[in-house]
Amino acid sequence: MDGGLRGWRRCLLSGAVFAVCMAGTTLPTPLYGLYQQKFDFSDLTITVVYAVYAVGVIGVLLLAGNASDAVGRRPVLAWGLGFATASALCFLFATALGWLYAGRLLSGLSAGLFTGAATAYVMETAPRGGAARATFVATAANMGGLGCGPLLAGVLAQYADWPLYLPFAVHLALVACSAAVLLWLPETVRERRPLSTVRPQRPGLPPRVRAVFGPAAAASFVGFALFGVFTSVSPSFLAQSLGVHNRAVSGLVVALAFFASTAGQLAVGRVGVGRSLPLGCAALLAGLVLLAGALWWDLLPLVVLSAVVGGGGQGLAFRGAVSAIVEVTGADRRAAVISALFVVAYVGISVPVIGVGLLAGPIGLEGAGLVFIACMALLVSTAGVYLLRRPVPAAGTGGVR
Repeated sequence: MDGGLRGWRRCLLSGAVFAVCMAGTTLPTPLYGLYQQKFDFSDLTITVVYAVYAVGVIGVLLLAGNASDAVGRRPVLAWGLGFATASALCFLFATALGWLYAGRLLSGLSAGLFTGAATAYVMETAPRGGAARATFVATAANMGGLGCGPLLAGVLAQYADWPLYLPFAVHLALVACSAAVLLWLPETVRERRPLSTVRPQRPGLPPRVRAVFGPAAAASFVGFALFGVFTSVSPSFLAQSLGVHNRAVSGLVVALAFFASTAGQLAVGRVGVGRSLPLGCAALLAGLVLLAGALWWDLLPLVVLSAVVGGGGQGLAFRGAVSAIVEVTGADRRAAVISALFVVAYVGISVPVIGVGLLAGPIGLEGAGLVFIACMALLVSTAGVYLLRRPVPAAGTGGVR
């Protein structure tokens, strides 16, 4: 009993470290409007600053995504916390636009290191037989942390002094606490190898995986693109079109999307992999329609509904996508195929967002949003129809990296 309690304590503490790191990646979301006023840049620049994050994540996933398997979980997580610290310092002392670019890139490096290593660490610190609960802890820490970032920053920026400084000072304190916890937690990789043995992961698709990968990747692309829009330009839309200047409300709207994604991922266990992907596509489509209505009629309740419905759809679709791919991929190619899925997902969180920024100048933020919605709706509808005609194998729900 004591060993089990000790194991769950370690599992929860490692999950808390995971959540702190991921919260830092979304912390600037409700603050972009303030930075826009301070440094006088356009909506396009906001989207580019946001998208730089994906460059860091993709780079780490491809070059060192499997590093923790070799050198151990704790050293990789320590590096991740180091990059998170450097990112917060960039925002804390930002005196020009270049500091924001640097901060977002460092944040992406931090998230890229944590994505796989922290998920594995949470699972490995749990007691024997606790895989299902550990999956819940890892999922909640990942998406819940992403949701807490904008909520924390929004509340502090709205109701406390120094809105561009206090959120990052608080996050630095949390990172310091996380580092202390990480020093106390044990290493779970027993046979460690030198860093020189780590090789870049080359995404690859065995022929038998391609039929499942296409629609799974399309649904993941749309889900992450929807998150990208919510976390980059939704605060600007709320302020410019709806007159919502309360940064706590802006942070809450973004947070709801991530919290709903957590619920969607957890629902896969009951829904089943075979149904979670098409249902996720349907929910994503519904979320896009609600967002289109919010843009067309300038209604805040529809923005909130689109965050909840679209976020839930993203969670269903993404965990279903990962699980379906794991089921049809051999162990020798699994890491490469999952890396390919994450690359597609993080391209989705960056490229469409930059497209919205490019269109916002000539046709306005609302018009750019409607063009984005039309393109994403076509893509997710095609994936959904394909999945209805050729369902993925109904197997175990797997886990989320």
